[in-house]
Amino acid sequence: MSTVQSTTGPSAELLAAMNPGKKEAKSTAAAAEDKFLTLLVTQMRNQDPLNPLDNAQVTSQLAQLSTVTGIDKVNATLEALQGSMQSNQSLQAASMIGRGVLAPGSTLQLSEGKAFLGVELAESADNVRVTIRDGSGNPVRNIDLGGNDAGMLPLQWDGKTDSGEDAASGKYTFDITAKRAGKAVEATALAFGDVASVASGAQGVKLNVLGIGEVKLADIRQIL
Repeated sequence: MSTVQSTTGPSAELLAAMNPGKKEAKSTAAAAEDKFLTLLVTQMRNQDPLNPLDNAQVTSQLAQLSTVTGIDKVNATLEALQGSMQSNQSLQAASMIGRGVLAPGSTLQLSEGKAFLGVELAESADNVRVTIRDGSGNPVRNIDLGGNDAGMLPLQWDGKTDSGEDAASGKYTFDITAKRAGKAVEATALAFGDVASVASGAQGVKLNVLGIGEVKLADIRQIL
């Protein structure tokens, strides 16, 4: 009468399968598939003949392998789509070189008696005021815009101070106060600048805008 000899620990073959050591690197999907199949075959070889794996267990493990492989393929597809999208964004951004844009910022450049800026309201407001300040932070012009709906409002400053005099050409800053029924309304200051160049990197496509600096393509509010 034959007897079945049991083991008290994993076999050397199973340990070797779980710890393959240093081997030549493969792709993530191929490496995972090879390791999974090696472990499965080793497990079946070392199973207890009196309590073998049933079909449901094997099917479940194969389904897990299929899921891992499928996820890896999806990730590869998404990476390819991301690269294609970034290329399209670069081409789109390149067409903006030399154009004026509005983007979040609170600076403006007065030249030849005019300067451009913008206001973006998160919701409608009863009263909107723009205060333009000189390099020392002193107000030189207050512009009351009255009531405005939510959205973006491009503006042009004629270079006049509150006293009616011509302000000196140069760099100024501005801030916005917006209220509705006496309560503050969120308002974003938009600075104007010309697009000088475009850069594409790991963080996406960025525009170098004169007077503002680096601006993400998604942050451009309007092209003038």
